Amino acid sequence: MSINNDQPDLQRRNFIGKTVLAAGAATVAPGVMLTVANAGSEEGVSSDVRWGMLIDTNKCADGCTACVEACNKENGIDLIQRPEGQSDEMWDAQRPQWIRKVKLRDTQTGEVSNLPMMCQHCEHPPCVDVCPTGASFKRADGIVMVDRHICIGCRYCMMACPYKARSFIHQNVAEQLTGAPRGKGCVESCNLCANRIDEGQETTACQDACNQEGHKAILFGDLKNPQSEIAQALKTHHSRQIRADLELNTGVRYTNV
Repeated sequence: MSINNDQPDLQRRNFIGKTVLAAGAATVAPGVMLTVANAGSEEGVSSDVRWGMLIDTNKCADGCTACVEACNKENGIDLIQRPEGQSDEMWDAQRPQWIRKVKLRDTQTGEVSNLPMMCQHCEHPPCVDVCPTGASFKRADGIVMVDRHICIGCRYCMMACPYKARSFIHQNVAEQLTGAPRGKGCVESCNLCANRIDEGQETTACQDACNQEGHKAILFGDLKNPQSEIAQALKTHHSRQIRADLELNTGVRYTNV
């Protein structure tokens, strides 16, 4: 077992986390500063809003990866390079994925549905419940995020997530975006483009890409606003949660699945 070997590293991370919180900023790469505010401050975030998605699987095209590619570009995931000599199998298992395309087959009818799977932004997120440091948290507006300052890389959240929606950064990252900094040993996942929302934008990168392809399978908006397009769509279309039996009240819903 490696408990004794890991303990110094945990202590080091705890010390760094406390230092960062005290200082208000940390250098995650040359020329890149990660501030506490960018890591998930709730300044200006209101519980009067709950952001969410409605995804129409009938419109989600088989073989289309526009949403995945847009997410990768928006968050700098496309900048992460495969380590030299790493096998295809290992790279596929370890590379970060905030969105992945999956197929669901109805065992009774045989009908196959295509859909993008990402963090479901649960009202009662299991990842938050199991996090020992509070790094996994839910904002007042319903967006579930990871504070990389205090993430110790234990990956309990990854085990708790029933959607396999989180990724672990296994290697040092040479290139990254200032708006989406990342570092080795931290967990990350879809944050509903919180950086765009906090700047006043009203769409996510995946939604924009899907619309540009002409599919219009993704609808993003305020679930609490009865006048919003997504709230109106939820009133008129039957929708389902993935793993509704868990009673997590997800912010991402699907139709025709």
